[in-house]
Amino acid sequence: MTVLVIAEHHHGRLGAATLNTLGAAAQLGQKIQVLVAGLNCQTIVESLQCIVGIEEILVADHICYQHLLPEAIAPLIVHLAQKNVSHILAPATTFGKNLLPRVAAVMNFAQISDIIAIENADTYRRPIYAGNAIATIKSKDPIKIMTIRPTAFPLALKSEKNSTKMTLIDFVVQQDQSRFVSEQEQTGERPDLTSAAIVIAGGRGLGDKQNFSRLENIANHLQAAIGASRAAVDAGLAPNDWQVGQTGKIVAPKLYIALGISGAIQHLAGMRESKMIFAVNKDPEAPIFQIADYGLVADITDFLTEWENYLNKRGK
Repeated sequence: MTVLVIAEHHHGRLGAATLNTLGAAAQLGQKIQVLVAGLNCQTIVESLQCIVGIEEILVADHICYQHLLPEAIAPLIVHLAQKNVSHILAPATTFGKNLLPRVAAVMNFAQISDIIAIENADTYRRPIYAGNAIATIKSKDPIKIMTIRPTAFPLALKSEKNSTKMTLIDFVVQQDQSRFVSEQEQTGERPDLTSAAIVIAGGRGLGDKQNFSRLENIANHLQAAIGASRAAVDAGLAPNDWQVGQTGKIVAPKLYIALGISGAIQHLAGMRESKMIFAVNKDPEAPIFQIADYGLVADITDFLTEWENYLNKRGK
């Protein structure tokens, strides 16, 4: 039997979450195939050919897959799943969460979302109740369809050899359910929020946009990404793509700095796997202190001023 991993890629770059998904696939102890769907995706194939453990790379290179529309890729996955596939895996990102439910619905199997641990080929663990409990799930479906939380699994190992077998898939999907209109992408030198080693996140306790803008200066010094709580986003203090939490992005950096964040369970669900958590809040009873490795009770504005002055003096 075979594990089919769906590769996520964008503008010729392989998504880092795909490597975590391959790390999870390796724990299933079966042959691994990777599906690369897109247009002119040779660079993605080359990136995957040096990954240890991949048995075969399936390449569906056609204009109908150009923008990775789920309405086009889902029928392709269903077609491939007829060929001795036991598991279908994708990262629990916007891409995977948009794609695999469609596959599961067409195949009439249950989808298991946000896997954080694999016990064996049939049994998995995933968080429930905003991360306050872990459910152990055993699936009897002949094909398991799962999204993998990237922060819970190691990256797949790389090798210098590029000998992985590549197979071209001649399967074209004609669909009129959706069409690509446009996309807006924010670019910059700051690390991506979901893969950054350091994340500085602000909450509604920062008070105003001016204090949030000060985080950018600090983040530049530390080469950190910037996050925000949902309360801060809803209040208009930060853009939506900064949101960390149950309804935002899931992060697990080496250091998570929570500034003015009270620590609602929905926010904790998105960052509690961080290796170290440092929290600053003026309320000594804030729930964030219950999971923080280090905490400071202080006025946020005063703290930011002192921190900026220190970093500017050091010139780092």
